[in-house]
Amino acid sequence: MPSTDGNIENEEYWNIIHIPDKAPVPPNLQPTVNAYASIINPKHANTLIRKLNKIFPLEDLRHVKRIRKKCVEGNVQLLVILCLASDESGQLENIPSDMVELIKSYQLSTFITKVSKHAATSEEEWEEQCKLWPTSYHPPTYNIDGITGFSEENSQSVFEFMKLAIELAKSVDGQIVNAAVIVNPTSNQVVARSCDQVFFQNPSTRNSTGEGYLEPFETMSSPIIQGPQTHTTSSSHSSINEQKRTYSDVSCLHPWQWAEQQSQASCFRHPFHHATMVAIENSAARDRYLFPASEHIVDKCCQADVMDGTVSSSKKQKTETKVEDFGIQNIEPNACGSMPVRPYLCTGCDIYLVWEPCIMCAMALVHQRIKRIFYAFPNLNAGALGSLHRLQGEKSLNHHYAVFRVFLPETILDRGDVVTAVSTSDKNKTQVS
Repeated sequence: MPSTDGNIENEEYWNIIHIPDKAPVPPNLQPTVNAYASIINPKHANTLIRKLNKIFPLEDLRHVKRIRKKCVEGNVQLLVILCLASDESGQLENIPSDMVELIKSYQLSTFITKVSKHAATSEEEWEEQCKLWPTSYHPPTYNIDGITGFSEENSQSVFEFMKLAIELAKSVDGQIVNAAVIVNPTSNQVVARSCDQVFFQNPSTRNSTGEGYLEPFETMSSPIIQGPQTHTTSSSHSSINEQKRTYSDVSCLHPWQWAEQQSQASCFRHPFHHATMVAIENSAARDRYLFPASEHIVDKCCQADVMDGTVSSSKKQKTETKVEDFGIQNIEPNACGSMPVRPYLCTGCDIYLVWEPCIMCAMALVHQRIKRIFYAFPNLNAGALGSLHRLQGEKSLNHHYAVFRVFLPETILDRGDVVTAVSTSDKNKTQVS
């Protein structure tokens, strides 16, 4: 087992951190809005609330509770939110006329109070909101493994696949590039893997069979398939520390580097060949290799539908069935005599990346129906899943995945071997960033 130093075993490392859909806000810095409120007679509470909900419903503040109980010198007071306030003057002339009539009929004394503008995304935020005015809190109920934490066994599995990605990132001619490993979590099999290939020496090395996908009998213990050599901007005399500071060969960190780079006769460029994109291409090549008959049948069905002028939605979705079967290693008829069905893109798969993906790669993973994304290091230049943007929280998209950061020491990129993850029960809980 490789030795580990004190820095590597620091408590902050080897943790899996959930990256939520929205950036968390410090509880004491949450945005607020002003509202008119008043103390009311408990006898009038039900009638008054019904009228308020009819005249001035809190459509944009559904998380705010309309009534607040307050204990003053042993007596319980009821306070109610009347409506939103346009300013802090508290003058009746600034209150809508319908509300003024209600205030006069119940002889209410209004005042301005602050309420939280947005619903709480964590228990800590909710507790802070309630100090201003009571709100409701609904913990997230995701049906994705890991959102609420990882078991010891699952944590170790995540670490192993991330270490594979780290090794792949260091495998290209001694340079540091981004790497991607697509995994079927049902069978814990690697589906495809690749590293950055924006710059490569010989375009003929890329073929229709898809370099980087795993042959049917290849296992996790097999050697890493090295892609074509990646062009680097640093000179041969550049120190390792200089590369460590810039990581100039990581495509997602420098998505426009291909356009700025001086062209060389022996070097070819492809701006889309980031590690994620190549791994997706390799996954598709693997499916074509394992399911040639399935692809032919699907194409025939689609052609027949187009000729008839009708495209059945059920036939469109035919390839989405039996996604779990893509972990099989031999294409053999099942017990019923039918052939396994080709998976639909990368539905249900996980992907492990050394660096946080850029917008292009993150969007490609949306289209591929990836279930979970794990990355080790943030991308402060062009990160799409936490650093600059949070694509996983974009409600207009038709697919959403869960995002996690596997917190690793940066020195792991400089070591000659992969460090063994520290296994403790304290590291099983998923944190939120």
